[in-house]
Amino acid sequence: GRRSAKKRSKKTSTSVINLRLMMEVTTKGSHLSAPVLCRTAKKSHFLCTTLPMDCVVRTSSKDTTKDAFERLMEALGRQLGEMEKVMLQHVKGTTLLVPEPLHFLLPEPKGLVTVVYPAGVADSQLETERKELHQQFELPNDWPYFRRANAYHFPNEPYKDGYLRNPHLALTNPSLDNGKVRLISPNSWEEFFDSCRICHPPCRRRGNSYFFLLIFTTICSWFKQQGYAEGPVPTHREIQQALLDVGDKQASFVGSRQWIGSIEVQVVLNQLLGVTSKIMFVSQGSDLGSKGRELANHFLTEGTPIMIGGGVLAHTILGVAWSETTGQIRYLILDPHYTGAEDLQVITDKGWCGWKGADFWDQTAYYNLCLPQRPKVI
Repeated sequence: GRRSAKKRSKKTSTSVINLRLMMEVTTKGSHLSAPVLCRTAKKSHFLCTTLPMDCVVRTSSKDTTKDAFERLMEALGRQLGEMEKVMLQHVKGTTLLVPEPLHFLLPEPKGLVTVVYPAGVADSQLETERKELHQQFELPNDWPYFRRANAYHFPNEPYKDGYLRNPHLALTNPSLDNGKVRLISPNSWEEFFDSCRICHPPCRRRGNSYFFLLIFTTICSWFKQQGYAEGPVPTHREIQQALLDVGDKQASFVGSRQWIGSIEVQVVLNQLLGVTSKIMFVSQGSDLGSKGRELANHFLTEGTPIMIGGGVLAHTILGVAWSETTGQIRYLILDPHYTGAEDLQVITDKGWCGWKGADFWDQTAYYNLCLPQRPKVI
């Protein structure tokens, strides 16, 4: 009696609403004739599959429950139609590809849209579909919006690998007189996620000789998460082997802990990812403050993370805050020397990811900066 009622009340206190899609199969009307069956004798295949439907609709606090459900039913109907088209387009004999709905957050006012792709078909084979989507939503043809890696990651939804993304989003941007903040893309679009990690897992606790390689794997991870590259992030050995393959290093370099610098990063990016880069030479750290316009323009047009190396240290620059009026500049730095846990508060409070002034750099050291150029593809 009472005990079971209490248990039931606890179970129903959740805020999640589960919906089951049911279709009406009977015909409305009071005058129904007996059903007539027609049988046609021919060979056919019966295919059965479960459709992984996933719909998102926007509602406001002013909408009634009825309005919200009507929108959801309309979205489900449209998605069923899209799934049917995808399955018929990619069916091969008795092989049926399962449709895969994905959500993509486009620049406002377009917002969140859902696209159905055939599961198991590589992004490289879906370029025609992406071109049609770019035309439909009037998007530029030099930036990937609809690759699987660009799929929207909902807030508070954990990542499967357990590693942090976007630690810099927890920071407060510096306030400069007439200053503008330019960050790695796609953060110039609302709520998109970049792929910055604090450290690639196999790279941890390997010593100073691996810091350049740490930064390289971070940059590779960014290109992968933005949809520019497929496959796993290259390992240290694969990076070293690439330098050997192009004749930049001797065979003894593979498996060693020797340094690589910005020039080698440029070579490996081109060899493994087909990404070209520009190299910026700065004769001493005190001159970095004069590079504000160039760095701001890089993040505005290319949006890729920058590798900087000088002296015995290397860092990743994720953005700049620069004032054209006063020339003041701040650098958003991701420090590869961090070897702790995935603790956002420690990482930001201790400055492992944070805004740094011009005095952060060794004023007398020579610096090379590798500025990867974003491939102009969809």
